[in-house]
Amino acid sequence: MSKKSIFVDFSILKSNRHFRNVFIARTISLLGLGMLSVAIPLQTYELTRDSFHVGLVMAIEGIGLFVGLLWGGVLADQYDRKKLILFARATCGIGFLGLALNAWLPEPQLWVLYALAAWDGFFGALGVTALLAAMPFLVGREHLVQARAVSMVSMRLATVISPALGGAIIAASHVGWNYLLAALGTGLTLIPLLGLPRMQPPPMASHNPLRALADGFVFIWRSPVVLAVVLLGTLVTLTTGVRVLFPAWVETVFAGGAFELGLFYAAVPVGATLGALVSGWASHVQRPGVVMALTALGAFAVLAVLGLNANLPVALVLLAVFGYLVSITGLLQYGLVQEATPDQYLGRVNAIWMVQDASGDSLGSVGAGALGKFLSTSLSIIALGAVSFVLALLLCGMFGRLRSFRKEAQEVSSSGEDSDAAGNRKEFASG
Repeated sequence: MSKKSIFVDFSILKSNRHFRNVFIARTISLLGLGMLSVAIPLQTYELTRDSFHVGLVMAIEGIGLFVGLLWGGVLADQYDRKKLILFARATCGIGFLGLALNAWLPEPQLWVLYALAAWDGFFGALGVTALLAAMPFLVGREHLVQARAVSMVSMRLATVISPALGGAIIAASHVGWNYLLAALGTGLTLIPLLGLPRMQPPPMASHNPLRALADGFVFIWRSPVVLAVVLLGTLVTLTTGVRVLFPAWVETVFAGGAFELGLFYAAVPVGATLGALVSGWASHVQRPGVVMALTALGAFAVLAVLGLNANLPVALVLLAVFGYLVSITGLLQYGLVQEATPDQYLGRVNAIWMVQDASGDSLGSVGAGALGKFLSTSLSIIALGAVSFVLALLLCGMFGRLRSFRKEAQEVSSSGEDSDAAGNRKEFASG
């Protein structure tokens, strides 16, 4: 068994060829998406000079993402997940190429931005759900948290590097290059993904998409562990909406301006990045439900203390700790969802989990903003943390199965490349 460390263990990149291929493809994809995150809003604003259109394009992409996640979850439990991943990636690349061609037209069309934003949101979500459903098969359930932690490191770094790179490319040349590079990068991701094994899920009870999706919700409702994880994860996601209170908080409590606000917005991602790097211990936790509950409660407590604080350096440290705890909670949540879900439900359950994560952040932002209408900024932050803490305690009391859930004791083999994946292929094929 590999030596335990608090730091993320990258050895899986060496020992598991399939995960290495996914990691390479995912990293390239994230770099392209980061450049798009700058290009689409900027081009929309340049065409319209209207922030409303910028928000609307982002909302249309979000709707495509929402629908794609739910439908993608159903498809991932019906069809070969490798084929779905390749299809979704290739189709997204076509969309990026369309954005590039539109950008270089003498008069770029706004409706193309709307249409292709929805296109890429939808097909991108299809690929994500298929990939999530494939991970237990590719790395083995005992390696899920380790693989997720490694992926989180590349995700955090890419989200810092690629938007800055995208902005520099636009400033130096033309927005069309961002789209073209994203399309070329997407094409490159197909090369390592072609080496993935065939991943046909076990037969489904129903092939009606709505009935199949309903079965996914029923499974979550009847699974105390997954239901508790989703509910607790929703609470954590809701509290991340606290960031909408930062501008008013910086001004009224710290008498700061744009510089201080930038530090506040950077503190949480710094803590989250630290959570990705210093998360090796999470792979060895035998009672992940208990630890997830404790890290969630810790995040809520830190948020409540944050509202009581009026010292700028202390506030930045608390925000970094909050980001760290949210990151670790999300990592453990991912592992619990995968471990407690049978193969035939992985697509749908992952889709529902991701929809919860995406919508929870938006709802949390609206809720935090509403609190700020009736309470002072500091009291709003205290209330958000304290109420979430109490609700989390109630959830932990209601779901004893989450507290008692234990990982199966499994020896991690490192004697041969893909030995873990080979064992899972047998399990997967047997249904």
